[in-house]
Amino acid sequence: MAVEKPIRVLCVDDHRLMREGIARIVAVHPDMEVVAQASNGDQAVAQFLEHRPDVTLMDLRLPVMSGTEAIRVIRRHDERARIVVLTTYQGDEDIHGAFEAGAMGYLLKDAIPDDLIHVIREVYAGRRVVAPEIQQALEQRASQPVLTLRERQVLELIARGMRNKEIASALGITPDTTDAHVKRIYTKLGVHDRTSALGEALRRGLVHMP
Repeated sequence: MAVEKPIRVLCVDDHRLMREGIARIVAVHPDMEVVAQASNGDQAVAQFLEHRPDVTLMDLRLPVMSGTEAIRVIRRHDERARIVVLTTYQGDEDIHGAFEAGAMGYLLKDAIPDDLIHVIREVYAGRRVVAPEIQQALEQRASQPVLTLRERQVLELIARGMRNKEIASALGITPDTTDAHVKRIYTKLGVHDRTSALGEALRRGLVHMP
């Protein structure tokens, strides 16, 4: 029996093979179809506005504009937009940021195809999908100290290899203030040196390497 109105899907990923693989998985199911693809955040917004898909699959690591920012922009245009994050990022900050931006589901790329199809259908029906491991990450984040905006900026510059004096100059603050920020970052991350701080920040998704 023919499906009258298939679920219309927008696939956003900077890897063509990933996009085409998702399109093939979706094509097997008569109740859904990929109507558009995008390879960066700007294209994601443009394709969403042109096609108005029922469900958008959004990677987080995208050129031009990050996936999280693209979610925010799309949701500003249409607060009813149903967006599922499909990514390799599994840090608690990545997950929190995606849901805060307006995502309704979060799925890792190593998920089996049946899980992807299930999530698309659930989100299309208006249900938020949070797998147990994703919920656990969110709960762990809620129990940990939150870095301030300035501390996040300092951490980003640490990740770029800057020393404290260089960070002070880049942010227009004194070296003593920078030292104080770094010490608070160590305390909040539960570490004692720059190498450990960077490792913990990468694990949690507070920073990402290029």
